[in-house]
Amino acid sequence: MQNKLETLGDKEISIALSGGVDSTLVLALLRKIKPEVKLHAVSIKFANSVDETPAASKIAERFNAEHHIIHLENYLSELPKAISIIKLPFWDLHWYYVVKKSSTLSKTLISGDGGDELFAGYTFRYNKFLSLTSNNSTPLEKVKAYLECHERDRVSDQDDIFTKKCNFSWDAIYNRLLPFFDNDLDRINQVCLADYNGKLLYNFNPINSSIIDAFDMNLLTPLLTEKLLCIAPHIPMKYKYDEQNNIGKLPLRKLVEKHNASSLISTEKLGFNVNTLNLWKAQGHDLCKEFFDNSELVKAGWINKEWIVKYIDNPDLNVKYVNKFLGLLACEVWYRLFITKNMNSEETLD
Repeated sequence: MQNKLETLGDKEISIALSGGVDSTLVLALLRKIKPEVKLHAVSIKFANSVDETPAASKIAERFNAEHHIIHLENYLSELPKAISIIKLPFWDLHWYYVVKKSSTLSKTLISGDGGDELFAGYTFRYNKFLSLTSNNSTPLEKVKAYLECHERDRVSDQDDIFTKKCNFSWDAIYNRLLPFFDNDLDRINQVCLADYNGKLLYNFNPINSSIIDAFDMNLLTPLLTEKLLCIAPHIPMKYKYDEQNNIGKLPLRKLVEKHNASSLISTEKLGFNVNTLNLWKAQGHDLCKEFFDNSELVKAGWINKEWIVKYIDNPDLNVKYVNKFLGLLACEVWYRLFITKNMNSEETLD
């Protein structure tokens, strides 16, 4: 990181600050190697969600960074613009807002991406995975358990969303994941391998790079250097994850402690996190009603209208179904932008 920053020669640098272990550590290291540089810490305050910005403010103050808080009343407002940039049907695009703000402050943005995948940070799924599997479980059984641990938007009747035209196949998904569980790694390392080859390589990396390029910024990810990518996967899991207390990223936490910032961060995994149930009540339901009452995905025969009708007006809709609807909304927006071209990327969902 130091060599790259010397090459860039920036007098001002932005950092995405969620208030978690990774971003706090990166901020601490950045301040250590660049004591003279003006730092801008960028955080998001989501409406009707857990507010992590007070903690982030203390961290920014601790390392002499100017703190900028993005107040998002409607998280979905600029979804068409964000999707037009990444060219993929994702809805959880907080990174778009972080980069947009950072581009007004500096030419370089630094993030803590990679800490969760390389140092066992997704602790909310490890306990469940261990409870669903044993060392004698087959690779296929572990794949199915891994998918069961993705509780955020996995619904029991997911197959019914798609028509036969989609050729949706669980077997195809299982086969894609099997190599990560058909090996001699211990079970949690297998989960980390699957997370790295899934969430990081096919979600975070392409999305973040596309948005960074769109705003003509430089992105530095100190936790994803070639050296760390070679070393971290071979660190024994007991040095990364405390199974008894369900705490991950132990090496990173020790480094944060050395910088006297441990008291400022939580052991709970949150990151940039929006409360989707409240988002659904405030804007999500009305937007989904508007789009799916005249859905182009339904007209084209890709998704079943019956599934939409069955759930969309349920007053007590489970959060998993809410998240699934938000994913379908992103898909509908993507379809209108790139396939039917009946939508302008400058439209807002307000």
